[in-house]
Amino acid sequence: MSNATSVLEDLLQALPELHSQIYFKSSLTALSHAMEDQVLAGSGDRPIVIASFQRERFYRQEANRYLRIADKTDQTYVLAAPETDFANHSGPYETIAFNSSDALSKEWHLVVLGQQYAACLICRERPINEAEVTLTNDQSRRFEGIWTFDRATVCKAAALLLDRILAYRPELAKKIAKAKQQIVADAKPGFNNVDPGPFTERLVTYLQAGQYKLLKAYRSIAAQERKERLVNSITSAIRRSLKPDEIFNVAVQELGQALHVCRCLLYRCKDTDTQVKIQHEYLAPGVKPLQGATWSLKNNPLFQEVVQRRERICIQDTQVTPWLLEDGRAIAPASEQVSKWQIAAWLMVPVIHQNRLMGIVELHLCNHTLREWNEAELDLVEAIASQIGVALIQAEAYANLEELNQQLEALDRTRSNLIAITGHELRTPLSTIQVCLESLSSDPDMPVEVQQVMLSSALADAERLRKLVQDFLTLSDLESGRVQWHVEPLPLQECVDLALSNVRARQKFDQLPAISSQVSDDLPMVQTDGEWLVEVLAKLLDNACKFTESTGTVEIEAHPNGGEMIEVTVTDTGRGIEPDRLEVVFDRFYQEEGALRRTAGGTGLGLAICRQIVHGLGGEIWAESDGKDKGSKFHFTVPISRNPKLELAPPPKSRAKATKVRGRR
Repeated sequence: MSNATSVLEDLLQALPELHSQIYFKSSLTALSHAMEDQVLAGSGDRPIVIASFQRERFYRQEANRYLRIADKTDQTYVLAAPETDFANHSGPYETIAFNSSDALSKEWHLVVLGQQYAACLICRERPINEAEVTLTNDQSRRFEGIWTFDRATVCKAAALLLDRILAYRPELAKKIAKAKQQIVADAKPGFNNVDPGPFTERLVTYLQAGQYKLLKAYRSIAAQERKERLVNSITSAIRRSLKPDEIFNVAVQELGQALHVCRCLLYRCKDTDTQVKIQHEYLAPGVKPLQGATWSLKNNPLFQEVVQRRERICIQDTQVTPWLLEDGRAIAPASEQVSKWQIAAWLMVPVIHQNRLMGIVELHLCNHTLREWNEAELDLVEAIASQIGVALIQAEAYANLEELNQQLEALDRTRSNLIAITGHELRTPLSTIQVCLESLSSDPDMPVEVQQVMLSSALADAERLRKLVQDFLTLSDLESGRVQWHVEPLPLQECVDLALSNVRARQKFDQLPAISSQVSDDLPMVQTDGEWLVEVLAKLLDNACKFTESTGTVEIEAHPNGGEMIEVTVTDTGRGIEPDRLEVVFDRFYQEEGALRRTAGGTGLGLAICRQIVHGLGGEIWAESDGKDKGSKFHFTVPISRNPKLELAPPPKSRAKATKVRGRR
């Protein structure tokens, strides 16, 4: 059975002098509870109480109250559309399960009718549009209807609802007839004669409670807005920079000030790091600074837990936290950090991007200051950490792009140098060879002495071309990894002597500077490829002689370096190198004077070949110079032989210092 007629419409038709009003759900809740409390507070009077709920779930929220009301009167009726086990039932009070298609499913009714007290609330939900129609406990829901203390109106509303109950529960005919007799007896105009104070107090109490909930919601919204503003502010600040240091400086200052902490740290780290140096810190007045200190991670249980769980760790009190205690004893070094840096509360949040740990944000409360971090603050720190991770990825991408651009520029310079050097180094000897051969061909009567000079010049330039092509091929083989190394224990002195012999054989003795060797026979054997080591020594000596006047000196020496390496140094008193050029001299085709303005010949491949050979043999190479015309030193290392089957170490990464620059691979 269902009824499409609205109780509110029936009441307004029966009493046309009534006018409906608009109510919000929170107001109806307060009125309903105040009316119910009047029943609970009464004594002796056994009123009729009829409550109609739209759905069973709304009734479930008030079920306990109606058990208490049933103790006050046996004329209690509860109507609702069933959703689970709500059904027609006679118990402490009568329950009436109406069809969900009944108009009652859109209405909210409460009628209380007693000898001294009468009130009714007859309302129908008023949807604005389909998107706003909802049956959830939403404070924004609106209703239209009648709320009054007028006894005649209350009696008419009670009669209408009793008729609905009788339609669903005909077995209650006698009980309903008794209730209607009471209604007829009480159906007189006028209002209640009881003291309205209790009703007013209860109504004010519920309205205040609702206002408190509203203020709480406003505070939550305001806190969320502050969080979003702060996140946007920090995000905007860190996105303006593509430099990690600037990003970290902005983030620690903004976050530390926003959360009013004693100390905020932000540092880069990886899962496997054992310690970091603190470089970015926010510090409140009177707090001991950590900037510049080494921060232990290896045995820090908080850091290890963050690495494992990939989520934040919050310590509200470091004196009682289980993370810092083991069998009742403090774990070092965490306890040392807590004591030394006076950490009372500790928050550690990982900076993660795509499950990659990129850094840590730490917040400290110090000097016995305890304050519980709420969920909103913790979420804020996590949001900032997430933004920092994105900013760092962008900074890394930009840095990689810059490096790629530099590599492209270097390739372009290499291409330009290759064209210039090829044109210069190939054209000149080819021109000489051509002139010599043309002269020999066109002048058969040329004196023998002149012919010999022509042939010697052609052969010399042919050799020059051969060496140029050989350097190109050698460097190509070294860079592509096609070289087969034949490593064995060798005496360094023997390799030095062979290199000196090659240099002196290729150049006129009177044009060479004074060359001396300070390599001791007592040095340990080196683990190397002899042919390639001689090539390095010869090219370094050639380079030193080329840029040193015949009145200058070139010296080669060697000594153990660090226990497992021999360091070889070739020193000259020649032209020298500018400090900002100490690393680029090892680049391919590098020419200090430019490709076409050189006073000394060469392709600029010699030092690049030396670097590739030294790295392939497991050593390092670098240059030193005090500047132009102050001479230079070229150093390289070669492993000491410990085992004939010693494996080669991987090529080391480049490293540069103020006056000591090692060649890059």
